Amino acid sequence: MPSSPPDDAAPSDGVAFQDPEYREAVVDLLGAIAYGEISAFERLVEDAKLAPTLEDKVAIASMATAEFAHLARLNERLAQLGADPFEAMAPFVAAIDRFHEYTAPADWYEGLIKAYVGDGLANDFYREIAAYLDTETRDLIVASLEDSGHAAFVVDRVRAAIAADHRLGGRLALWGRRLMGEALTQAQRVAADRDALSALLAGGVDRPGLDLAAIGRMFTRITERHAERMAELGLAS
Repeated sequence: MPSSPPDDAAPSDGVAFQDPEYREAVVDLLGAIAYGEISAFERLVEDAKLAPTLEDKVAIASMATAEFAHLARLNERLAQLGADPFEAMAPFVAAIDRFHEYTAPADWYEGLIKAYVGDGLANDFYREIAAYLDTETRDLIVASLEDSGHAAFVVDRVRAAIAADHRLGGRLALWGRRLMGEALTQAQRVAADRDALSALLAGGVDRPGLDLAAIGRMFTRITERHAERMAELGLAS
């Protein structure tokens, strides 16, 4: 199993928000995740239209509902921090929408892979950063990124489809690699474009950060988790 960030990475809750840069970084991160939840909801609703059976349609609709349910708690936390949730989400709309434009699935199975692999990559990135946050914010983020039924459903449907048509496996493996490349590019761009997030990763006087080697290890862990998901699907990473 890949290693995880150190347990003592998180700053103490009381001290953390005395730093305005830290607060700004938390607002940025929560805003990005909140808009990601809205986007996931919208995509799943669209995917449900492609579902080959009524059972599949209901399963996808249930996942969409679960994604949207996470939004309320994220917005509540933003309000607690004195931020307008919609203003917090606004800086990430273009980047996240662009990612989904570049990775629009061509069919039902590409949509399933994107819901599982693509969202998994983004969630891993957010979990890695959350390890450096105060306990309350970290726990909220981890809870909001919990699997809403994607894993077992997608693995079952994709494995069955590959067993029925082995040619499908090659195409979906290539699709998974493309999703990974686009997702990592987006994650790096978001972290670089937002000064507060960059500062959070760099750390401060009273809280640890990541040097270049640590950032490299973080992306290695994300890559390894991606390979594990692809293996679960019966696909080469």
